[in-house]
Amino acid sequence: MDIERLRYEYTKGSLELSDLSQDPFVQFGQWLEAALDARLKEPHGMTLSTVGPDGRPSSRVVLLRGHSPAGLVFYTNYRSRKGRDLEHNPYAALNFWWPELERQVRVEGRVHRLEPELSDAYFASRPYESQAGSASSPQSEPIPSREWLMERIAELTRRHPERIPRPEHWGGYRLEPDYFEFWQGRKNRLHDRFAYRLEPGEGWRIGRLAP
Repeated sequence: MDIERLRYEYTKGSLELSDLSQDPFVQFGQWLEAALDARLKEPHGMTLSTVGPDGRPSSRVVLLRGHSPAGLVFYTNYRSRKGRDLEHNPYAALNFWWPELERQVRVEGRVHRLEPELSDAYFASRPYESQAGSASSPQSEPIPSREWLMERIAELTRRHPERIPRPEHWGGYRLEPDYFEFWQGRKNRLHDRFAYRLEPGEGWRIGRLAP
């Protein structure tokens, strides 16, 4: 397949300043709700980009587990590469891509660890098998085999047959946005893009960006 010749025209919508809420959190909630209503597969999936001590960026898909004016929440292993990156550089970027709606949302901001009681509550709400996997996996580290990992899980479940406590190395983060961008695909690559920037002491400013 010649990927240089692949073309797709975006025709499903447009975006004007008058369409947007003055509050980017409200606007994000509306677009996320539209993605949920469209029954997209994992509409809460988002690409998280971080930067390590060596200046090298890395990206991976994680799941949004909450959003409010306080920020956007996700959970992971604090010892993973993304966790180590965030310890060094607490700024990150998120990207939501909903191709069926021809929409994209970018979010940037500072990341903080969630309060332990919130991480405890979320971990307790997860299926037992997911708890076991998260507690047993040395995420991002080399392991000798899948069998080695499965034995670690089996050992943990033997010790905790009913309830697995949240390990200290696993928990949540909250990204506190200072930048949102809403993108709507248009014909001929003349896409509609609007950015919200948080200005100190002034609140959110909205402006159109060139496609």
